[in-house]
Amino acid sequence: MGKTAFLFPGQGSQYPGMGKDVYDHHSGANRIIQLADQELEYSLSRLMFDGPEDMLKRTENAQPALLTTSIAILEVLKENGITADFAAGHSLGEYSALVSSGVLSFPDAVNAVRKRGLFMEEAVPAGVGAMSAVMGLDRDLLHEITELATEQVGEKVQLANLNAPGQIVISGEKKAVDRAGELAKEKGAKRVIPLPVSGPFHSDLMKPAQEKLTQTLSAISFNNADIPVVTNVNAKEETDGAQMKQLLIEQVTAPVYWEDTVRRLIELDVTTFIEVGPGNVLSGLVRRVQRRGLEVFAVQDMESIEKMMDKLKKEES
Repeated sequence: MGKTAFLFPGQGSQYPGMGKDVYDHHSGANRIIQLADQELEYSLSRLMFDGPEDMLKRTENAQPALLTTSIAILEVLKENGITADFAAGHSLGEYSALVSSGVLSFPDAVNAVRKRGLFMEEAVPAGVGAMSAVMGLDRDLLHEITELATEQVGEKVQLANLNAPGQIVISGEKKAVDRAGELAKEKGAKRVIPLPVSGPFHSDLMKPAQEKLTQTLSAISFNNADIPVVTNVNAKEETDGAQMKQLLIEQVTAPVYWEDTVRRLIELDVTTFIEVGPGNVLSGLVRRVQRRGLEVFAVQDMESIEKMMDKLKKEES
């Protein structure tokens, strides 16, 4: 029997209406969302349920909203006996993974990611940084391209999210990101897509945010994990709370090794992947890494949860 992993989405998966269905139909999910409002001292739930979208996607709102929605959905899974052997989360989603594994309390996590979002917004003036998704190149060639672009333009660009084979996001100062995109097309990239983000995440430009986040996280207790978390920075399973605190700090400026994370989970005999939270981005990335032999689910409301549970029960019987 294969093992199960919970996957938690990161920024970009948010949408108005997220979490409303589980809030309305499940007391545990309702409690988590109300607790977020109390902790943050503003109505995050109203933004989650009603938007407006432009306010919800602001980093300081999107990050706590995504964490809260994921943990609310997790409450429904737990009450129905759905558990995991491993957890992982994409960028911001790593905080959700740490809550799911008992490393962080939900109140500590929701306050930390609200501050993380503010720090990231403040780190780089608007228009200075950029991110682009590059499709169809391998990481070694794209790494060489980012180094060449950095040298040519005199500004920094680097690999930010290594999401799946042929899908890598680059991040840095705008001129360098644009130049790297041009060079990538010359070297055979299928597409280069500028991303509508508010900052150059997972790049050295986020160092001011990293310094402030270090202070925030130093005041928070990190427990050892109940289940291992495969982390973004090294794509290895971790259980030590102090180590995971350090990796969360490093994560702000380091690449997200998501393809490597999925491959490591498969090596660990994970055959069932459950994306817990808004959207289905991570489910799609898992399928790009390995198409066959895996069960992949995305659960974001009561209907998708019930469909998954029905399928799992049929397989057991």
